Amino acid sequence: MTRAPDATPLTEDDSSLAARAAWLHHVGRLTQSEVATRLNIPNVKAHRLIARAGREGMVRVFVDGEIARCVQLEQQLCRAYGLAFCEVAPNVDDDALPLRSLGVLGARYLRLACEKGADPIIGLGNGRTLAACVERLPRVDVGRTRFVSLLGGFSRRFAANPFDVINRIAERTGAEAYVMPVPFAMNSAEDRAVLMAQRGVAEVFALARGATLRFTGIGIVDGHAASLATSGMIEPAEFDEVARAGGCGEILGHFFDAGGRRVETELSARIAALDHGDLKTGKLVAVAGGTAKPDAIRAVLSSGLLHGLLTDERTAGTLLGPKQN
Repeated sequence: MTRAPDATPLTEDDSSLAARAAWLHHVGRLTQSEVATRLNIPNVKAHRLIARAGREGMVRVFVDGEIARCVQLEQQLCRAYGLAFCEVAPNVDDDALPLRSLGVLGARYLRLACEKGADPIIGLGNGRTLAACVERLPRVDVGRTRFVSLLGGFSRRFAANPFDVINRIAERTGAEAYVMPVPFAMNSAEDRAVLMAQRGVAEVFALARGATLRFTGIGIVDGHAASLATSGMIEPAEFDEVARAGGCGEILGHFFDAGGRRVETELSARIAALDHGDLKTGKLVAVAGGTAKPDAIRAVLSSGLLHGLLTDERTAGTLLGPKQN
């Protein structure tokens, strides 16, 4: 029996994904399997999206408009920084931190990762951008996927992080989710060693090390504007020390200079985060953008740790342009 073509109207989300899949296949000359890998979707879904893009008139002699511009930026960023994939959201707002664009892009990535089911343990960072992604995540069947926090989630005063992510995704998905029950930065390296040796903490860290996908934001080194500072996770003076040592960007508690080299200060030994070597395993994907972030994103990109990047069109253009002094 021949199966009738799917006549269900495409949602706005699927329409954008279909256009992206069609552009990669027809213009980028990627196979359907390569399209599936690039978009982090099953092969069968890639095939259906490409087919529907043709049936619904999206594919003509050429593809123009915002989507083509975004895909071109994605390919350029992949080549420039050795990324396995990159997704760029069209500009839809003028805010310095485009949470709407980044939130929708990150939510879609998380949804597709859950639907694909290739990563039984997904590790999550924290911060306002990641919180925006989880806020826009629809109800989704995550199967047996588990989530784990990749960072300590409290200030040293044990105040809760206002940009809490792990508890929000547990509420949204009903999945098992594990919180890192320690401060982000300890009072001393000795305190960190004692807390890390506790059984419950050690078990959560073991889960974090076993995460095959780690999804997080990228932080700036600014004691007055960074999420880690405004939430009380790190004191402004500690950021100043990192900045004096050349730090430009932060990811999962690790700081990097403009050339992607690690920057270690007295603070580094007190942060409840995975070791640098752990970040080289699995897939590390970052969602970041905004007018304050290009230098920080460049620093992390230059480290070579990132598997993928989700960003907005304006930030992507800045990253590919000449560095501003």
